[in-house]
Amino acid sequence: MSLPLHSRVADALRTQIVEGTLPVGAPMPSEATLCTRFEASRGTVRAALAALRNEGLIAGGRGRPPVVCDTAVGQSFETFMSFTAWAEAIGRKPGQRTLEIARRAATPLAAAALGLEAGTAVVDVLRLRMLDGMPAMLERSSFVESVGRTLFDFDPDSGSIYAYLIRQGVDLHEGRHTIDAVAATDVDAAHLDIDPGAPLLRERRRAVDLSGTPLEYADDRYRPDRVAFTIDNTRSAHDLRIVKEIS
Repeated sequence: MSLPLHSRVADALRTQIVEGTLPVGAPMPSEATLCTRFEASRGTVRAALAALRNEGLIAGGRGRPPVVCDTAVGQSFETFMSFTAWAEAIGRKPGQRTLEIARRAATPLAAAALGLEAGTAVVDVLRLRMLDGMPAMLERSSFVESVGRTLFDFDPDSGSIYAYLIRQGVDLHEGRHTIDAVAATDVDAAHLDIDPGAPLLRERRRAVDLSGTPLEYADDRYRPDRVAFTIDNTRSAHDLRIVKEIS
């Protein structure tokens, strides 16, 4: 199932803002222009603009033309979830090397997170992620089989898995992130070029679709000398912003 049109319109405009095609201070195209460009109704365009406004990317409205007020996508689910999108948004060169992609029985932890029976088949992906050619993060993901099996028709070294899944109509709607610190295992150390036991930042993630059905459980481990997390928030919970930064 493809994403709703208003989500696709918002994604296209968000990309223009992040890439600087629509720079800070620039007015957004008129509703009439956007309706023509996307072959969409005014209601669809207004829903897309409302999403960007809620993310803090544009401001204005109520009789005033909206303008771009930020290029840092803080609350966007896709950008926070996607290492590729985040790296490109800050002007760095992302890279990846796939170490493993396999269909196997879910680990007890992954099965519990995904709401599966013990031993249910999932698709596991292990990738080394790089910034400007330097190892930065080791990514471990377990996808429910119905989602993960599409990855066997995709080259994970070619770019963002999330971008590919979204193009295939997968509804990566929401994620819950838990950030803590762990000691590097021998596997972590070998691929991240650090000593075993060295501290790593870990982001555990559970992604669900619009109905709340789990699609992915992930365990991403970052070198803290290369990547850090910054959390910005206001009194409104909707304004919470979690941003990865270069250390």
